[in-house]
Amino acid sequence: MTYHNVVSAVVRAMAAETINSAGGCDFEPKVQTAKVSGEIGGKDAALLADAIVFKILHAELSPRHWSALLAKYSTHKGRKVEAIGRLVAVVPSPAPQLFTRKAVTAWAIPQVKGVQRVAATFKAEELPEGTPAWRVRAHEEATARANQREQQKASSRSADMIVLSPSNYDMTTWDSQGLTERTYQRWNKSIKGSLEGMVNEALAQAQEALEAVGLLISDAA
Repeated sequence: MTYHNVVSAVVRAMAAETINSAGGCDFEPKVQTAKVSGEIGGKDAALLADAIVFKILHAELSPRHWSALLAKYSTHKGRKVEAIGRLVAVVPSPAPQLFTRKAVTAWAIPQVKGVQRVAATFKAEELPEGTPAWRVRAHEEATARANQREQQKASSRSADMIVLSPSNYDMTTWDSQGLTERTYQRWNKSIKGSLEGMVNEALAQAQEALEAVGLLISDAA
């Protein structure tokens, strides 16, 4: 399998790693079976190629560049959080540590409108006086189940991603000095610029590595 651009290869590799960590694609048995019965095909072949790309990039990229790609593109919650922590320690920043950490986190986990949903809440209606106790309990239990279902529906949309509260994107909460908004915007712009620069460097190195093993079709091809 070959990829037509490096971003597509990186995104697919990060997604495949998430599937693999969840037990969704056990490649080793498939490879062993293929030696006997033939080639791996279809989705299994694509997932295997994505997993190979993941291993190549992990081996070839420097730790800071690998962390930059994980923080920006990974869908694996644990790896993304770890990568954010590593970037906070290495990204050039004119701001204090707290602001830098908040800025890197907001960059890696951008705010997405519509992800957070508010669950509808049902309130048990008052039953007529003299209603048997078993009916009252049944009514209350039914209401509780309805509220539980609504809560599950509200959380299901964001279950597979990290969702931060809106306050995490308010730059005035990233620093306790009470400086001007212009200063905070300048700091944030500088940090984001450094992070995007690291990502661009990482993608350039990734492209070279994947082209070298024939997994990426170069623009000149």
